[in-house]
Amino acid sequence: MDGIPDGKAPRYQRIVLKLSGEVLRSRESGESIDGTVLHRVCEDIKAVHDLGVEVGLVVGGGNIFRGLSGAETRGVARTTGDYMGMLATTINGLALMDCLEKMEVPVRVLSAIEMNKVAEPYILRRATRHLEKGRVVIFVGGTGNPYFSTDTTAALRASEIGADVILKATKVDGIYDKDPVQFPEAVKYDHISFMEALKMRLKVMDATAFALCQDNQMPILVFNLNEKDSIRRAVLREAIGTLVE
Repeated sequence: MDGIPDGKAPRYQRIVLKLSGEVLRSRESGESIDGTVLHRVCEDIKAVHDLGVEVGLVVGGGNIFRGLSGAETRGVARTTGDYMGMLATTINGLALMDCLEKMEVPVRVLSAIEMNKVAEPYILRRATRHLEKGRVVIFVGGTGNPYFSTDTTAALRASEIGADVILKATKVDGIYDKDPVQFPEAVKYDHISFMEALKMRLKVMDATAFALCQDNQMPILVFNLNEKDSIRRAVLREAIGTLVE
């Protein structure tokens, strides 16, 4: 297969990559979408797509608007705020689509909220067909319902399309027994079971998303997006991050 380094084959053939909207924010200017960061992320996604991996992508909207914090600090009703957050995921999804298409990667944006001028409606059979055709599928609009996070969207879509794994890209290099920023002695796990994560109250995803993954035996690989070639390394299942299964 073209693009596979050193003869390595991908460990996963169909993935859902979960990105926080915050990863797109500029650290210097505070702009919601940093063009340099966007380009780097899309290059990493393209590298995985070039391996022949079927890529589903769920991106948050926290760099633009977060429903819960909007309700707490801006006086916006929680339901309204969540819908605003869903629209924010669509803005991020379109930015990713545009950047990937400029790299000649075929992309389709599927939305849980109908907005036919900018995205196709989310239909399971349509999504799987796009994946089979080698198109990156970006899932936007959350689940289409308030009170559910994009973590839950990732867990739901991964289960629906029969993904092999959820790749949860974060700012840390895996799951620790305590906060590694506050506690330098924190221990990192390379592999952990769902039950162990629950017993130790490790925050892998929000409770709804985690329960959905556990019920459907959907593995979660948590890794640092800022590490070089991290998404490709995760797909090849090199020594990176923490695998929960």
